[in-house]
Amino acid sequence: MYKKILLSSLLLLLLSSASSYAQSIRDDYDIIIAGGGTGGISAAIQASRMGVNVLVVEPTSWLGGQATAAGVSTMDDLSGQMSGLYLEFMTRIGEYYTSRGKDIKTCYWDYFEDAFEPSIGHKILSDMARGEDAPDILYRSEVVGVGTESVISVRGDDVFDGLKINSAIIRTPEGMRNITCRIIIDATEYGDILPLAGADYRAGNSITPGINPDAMIQDITWVAVIRKYPNGIPERLKPKTPLPGYDRAKWNYEQFVARDGGTFTGEFPVKLPVNFITHNAYRGIPDSFSTGSYTSKPEDWEKITKTGVNWGNDYPGSDRWRSRYGLPAAYLEDRTLRARIERDALIKTLHFIYYMQNELGESWSVDENEYNELPEAAKDLPEEWKEIARHLPPIPYVRESRRIAGIHTLTSEELFRNSQGNEIPNAIAIGRYNLDLHHASEESDTEHDLGEKAEYARTHAPKGNFQVPLDILIPAKVDGLIAAEKNLSMSRLVAGALRLQPITMMTGQAAGVLAALSVQGNIQPREVKVERVQQELRKAGVKLSFSE
Repeated sequence: MYKKILLSSLLLLLLSSASSYAQSIRDDYDIIIAGGGTGGISAAIQASRMGVNVLVVEPTSWLGGQATAAGVSTMDDLSGQMSGLYLEFMTRIGEYYTSRGKDIKTCYWDYFEDAFEPSIGHKILSDMARGEDAPDILYRSEVVGVGTESVISVRGDDVFDGLKINSAIIRTPEGMRNITCRIIIDATEYGDILPLAGADYRAGNSITPGINPDAMIQDITWVAVIRKYPNGIPERLKPKTPLPGYDRAKWNYEQFVARDGGTFTGEFPVKLPVNFITHNAYRGIPDSFSTGSYTSKPEDWEKITKTGVNWGNDYPGSDRWRSRYGLPAAYLEDRTLRARIERDALIKTLHFIYYMQNELGESWSVDENEYNELPEAAKDLPEEWKEIARHLPPIPYVRESRRIAGIHTLTSEELFRNSQGNEIPNAIAIGRYNLDLHHASEESDTEHDLGEKAEYARTHAPKGNFQVPLDILIPAKVDGLIAAEKNLSMSRLVAGALRLQPITMMTGQAAGVLAALSVQGNIQPREVKVERVQQELRKAGVKLSFSE
């Protein structure tokens, strides 16, 4: 039994305003991917290479999401097991910098992990997404509606009673488009497609239909990419007047980095405050516009000329949200509140620019070679600050999004057991990271219905590499929908380990394979056999076993 769910009359009227902006875009695609971030663009490249037609809908003018558009271009990869598109991407990164005589192991105080400039990451991803088998990409556009129909079907011994996606409404700079499709992949930074598609999902420790707007999620950070100006900071990048709230921000930053701060000695936890050189070595990134090279080895720290500000500027951080650590789930649910929070997070980072120049006396400012477009959150700033803000990333680093209620939900206990060498049969990616929550990590913030406890962040910390199962990409009650990026079916603790750039690229590639096989087989994602997904992933060079 099929029952068409009609799209709203208002949105249908808006469709008539679509104009020449997207004339080259088709009216029908096999796959529409909402979000061109780490997961979305990986899914798009993979699915396109498998011969299906794909449309990526990206709200910014950047590909790469958290790794580029949000400025987190220091890779958090502890697995030592690069493969697939992530390996291809990092290989191209390495070749770019090697040809310029520069090292990419410039971050985290040790010579282990890689980093790159956001603009270079975006360029290389754009190159990877070109060619004969390439996705179409709509920039500065957003999926704002999803067409679905009710469906009841018998699949073997199972009866599926839910919704099936058939189209997307897309807002472009020149109007609205209604585009039909077989599959939508939610690779947005917030999980924004899940409610539009009628999927059950989690936000914080609550789940639909009982989403609690006061459930707490992790801090966000508006990162800055800063560089040294040895001949003096250009006047346009040196604001004269602090923004309101600076005194409180100054106190905060004094706890992290100070003129007389210490040098990191390799012992954890880090003794704070540190000096400015140590601060820069934490998120150091290569500098294409300087002579010479440097690494993350201690003897090179003073040579670093470019770094990311992504430490003491978590928002709200120690300032808390109404006396609680973290942010409310309403940040995900309420677009108006989201905009206000993101403006405050951006201003907190701008406070660091003033602190760095005026309290630390450093000849550093935002890197004028990065970005160069005023973020929406900075539109009402004083004019002298707009010139600074236009060189900030266009979006914040969002650590925690909505998460689908999938056919399986991955818990920290399962991840911990798997990381001890107990391999799973339905693996589609391998990664490694801690159960890292930036606040909202109290007992009251965990999902008791999943058996999670706050202490598991320590006792269930992965002991080695872990595998990601296929079934956490598939929602329980919606066909034609696949989750990618940070929107997978997992507990908050697990999300703390699966939210980083390397693993989101890997799970995104798997989402692309799953979507392509679904289209090619004329079946739903939940009907695709895991062996077929694994076969295609291995063909694409992805490692799925600890021994590979």
